[in-house]
Amino acid sequence: MKLVLASNNAKKLKELGTLFSALPIELVTQGSLGVSEAEEPHITFVENALAKARHAAQATGLPAIADDSGLCVDALGGRPGVQSAVYAAFTPPIGSEREAHRALQDGANNRLLLECLAGQDQRRASFVCALVAIRAADDPEPLIAFGRWQGELLRERQGHGGFGYDPLMYIPALDATVATLDAAVKNAHSHRAIAAAKMVQLMREVWQLS
Repeated sequence: MKLVLASNNAKKLKELGTLFSALPIELVTQGSLGVSEAEEPHITFVENALAKARHAAQATGLPAIADDSGLCVDALGGRPGVQSAVYAAFTPPIGSEREAHRALQDGANNRLLLECLAGQDQRRASFVCALVAIRAADDPEPLIAFGRWQGELLRERQGHGGFGYDPLMYIPALDATVATLDAAVKNAHSHRAIAAAKMVQLMREVWQLS
């Protein structure tokens, strides 16, 4: 079964490909099928994920899956939330390539987050992931799985792996920041791993994949 991932993020494709390897599906990005990115106008992860999945399914005629994920910080009332990837207003240098732009945006986002938490002792935060899968654009029964990975935000970055806020997110149970974890450990514990495990079970039960 071919399943369209409503994203063009190569790292996300690799991560989700590993997490869904137990199912008989071929995960392909919408970009490889000539589909543009969808609008994400909503204020919740679930609504944005559903909008992205419907957009990909409508454009390709194939089943689709989308995730919307981000960082929710208790002391900031849940922000940056769905705006996590673009938290800091940022203009990339002219001619910036996609991956270079992403790295620069990540740096700006991390700096702004640290500024917003300056002097704040309450550092609890969660990486949150909503996964939505649909059989067709008009599927009335979307599969929805939610994952939350709780930790604490450090006052300075540690580690060079991962992306986004990984260098600031310390996981007490693992005594490490997400940026210092190898891929296997991250895939076993992350918010996306938690949501993916639930989604795999839903696909087996509802879509009867095995």
